[in-house]
Amino acid sequence: MAVVNRTPDSFFDKGATYAFAAALAAVDTAVEAGADIVDIGGVKAGPGEEVGVAEELRRVVDLVAAVRERHPGVVVSVDTWRAEVGEAVAEAGADLLNDTWGGPDPRLAEVAAAYDIGLVCSHAGGLRPRTRPHRVAYDDVVADVVRHVTAEAERAVSLGVRRDAILIDPAHDFGKNTRQSLEITRRLGELTRTGWPVLVAVSNKDFIGETLGRPVDKRGVGTMAVLGVSAWLGARVFRVHDVAGARRALDAIATLRHGPAATPEGARSGVAAPP
Repeated sequence: MAVVNRTPDSFFDKGATYAFAAALAAVDTAVEAGADIVDIGGVKAGPGEEVGVAEELRRVVDLVAAVRERHPGVVVSVDTWRAEVGEAVAEAGADLLNDTWGGPDPRLAEVAAAYDIGLVCSHAGGLRPRTRPHRVAYDDVVADVVRHVTAEAERAVSLGVRRDAILIDPAHDFGKNTRQSLEITRRLGELTRTGWPVLVAVSNKDFIGETLGRPVDKRGVGTMAVLGVSAWLGARVFRVHDVAGARRALDAIATLRHGPAATPEGARSGVAAPP
């Protein structure tokens, strides 16, 4: 899953793909490098300038439509927590709604059901969108994640979302500190054993930077290490900035796990089966 942000203030690329043409070119590059899914976002995850519904729609809807036409075989995902945006991008051809904030708008699952598209059910510890955790504490962070994401997934199914169109995401760093994100990574097998396919979104995140003492543009090696562990423990979808590097790393994990007969095409159908 390639990250393409139409935001002027994204934490990683600082707005390099904010312009429409630049965003579309980034999609082309990602698909050529091996992305199966393109995740389009119109609002920076962290604090920053307020982005209303109308502005988010302006940033993402036309891009979704263009990507849908240009790359008919690619899964088009949109990173949003807003039902109004979900409905508009579904109309434009999106296949997946990536709710990274853990369900603050319960209508988003209804949109996914109404349009027969996929949904990512995430965990943010009840944090409001675009806020950072402060002295956040859990009795058991992994148990809390499992409880929340599986409940959200079952709720989505009850509303009519296809079971095979749902992913769960522990959402590293969302409502969590570095120690908690590391704990989730070590115990990711507890999520994969739920039977729901697991998405991990760890690319260049702060928990990697804090662990290694590296700035945001020097976290690539740490990112690949976490991706490798996550794949070995059964994660199925990997949201990344460096698609080509991640593709090579994940293909290597597939070969290690399944033997030399594993191929890039085979790896794309599921890098690692749950242990």
